[in-house]
Amino acid sequence: MREFIGGVGLLGRGFAQWRQRPGLMALGLVPAAIVGLLFLGGLIALSASLPALTEAMTPFADGWPGVWATVFRIAVGTALLGAALVLVAVTFTALTLLVGEPFYERIWRAVEADAGSPQIEGDYGFWRSVADGLSLIARGVGIALVAALIGFVPVIGAVVSTVFAVLFTGWLIADELSSRALTARGLTRRDRKKLLRRRRLRVLGFGVATQLCFLVPLGAVATMPAAVAGATVLARSLLDPTPSTARSRA
Repeated sequence: MREFIGGVGLLGRGFAQWRQRPGLMALGLVPAAIVGLLFLGGLIALSASLPALTEAMTPFADGWPGVWATVFRIAVGTALLGAALVLVAVTFTALTLLVGEPFYERIWRAVEADAGSPQIEGDYGFWRSVADGLSLIARGVGIALVAALIGFVPVIGAVVSTVFAVLFTGWLIADELSSRALTARGLTRRDRKKLLRRRRLRVLGFGVATQLCFLVPLGAVATMPAAVAGATVLARSLLDPTPSTARSRA
C-alpha cells in the first residue's frame, strides 16, 4: 500500500512544478483547454440524449412492468456513460499530448533538468506520439466495452464497472504519460512494459490519482501539465527506485 500512496504522491510533486515554473506549466494548459472544451461539449450532448438513447437501445423493455423497465434502462444508461468517460479520459490524454507535444516536451525536459539529467538527447518524435496515441485509444476502447458489459450485472455491476474502469484506465494513462521520459532514454515499448510491471502499485497509484482528477469538472485541463511533470518523476523512480535517487528536486 505504501507503493500505491507513493504513486499518488508523485502527482502531487507534478503539481509542485507550478511553484518552480509557473509560466511553463501555464503553457501546458492551452492544448488541454482546447481539447477539453471539445470533449465537454460531447459529454453534455451525450448526457442530454441519454434517456432517448437508452430507450432506443432497449425496445424489448417497453412491455415490462414500469419499475423494472426504468431500473434496467438506468443500468444501461449508467453503463453507457461510464464507457464514455473511459473513452474520454484516454482519448483526451492521447489528443492533448499530440496537440501539445512541444509544450509538454518542454515540461518533462525541465523536470529532468531540475532532477539532474539535463543531457537526455533521445527524441520522442511526432510520429511516435501518433502511434502511441492510437494504441492508447484502441486499448481504451477495449476497456470501455468491458466496463460497459460489467455495468449490466444486476446490483453490483455499476460499482464493479467503475472500479475496473478507474484502475485499468489509470494504468493506461500512467503508461502513456511516462513514455516520453522512458523512450527518450532508448527504452522500447516492451522494455517500458517490463519496467512498469515491476512497480505495479506505484504506477497504479499515480494513474488512478490522475484519472480521478480527470473526472472532476475541468479537472483534466488543470491536471494535465502536472500529470506530465509527475509522470517524469515516476519514470525516474522506476529506473532507479532507491530513495536517494528517486527523490528529485522537482
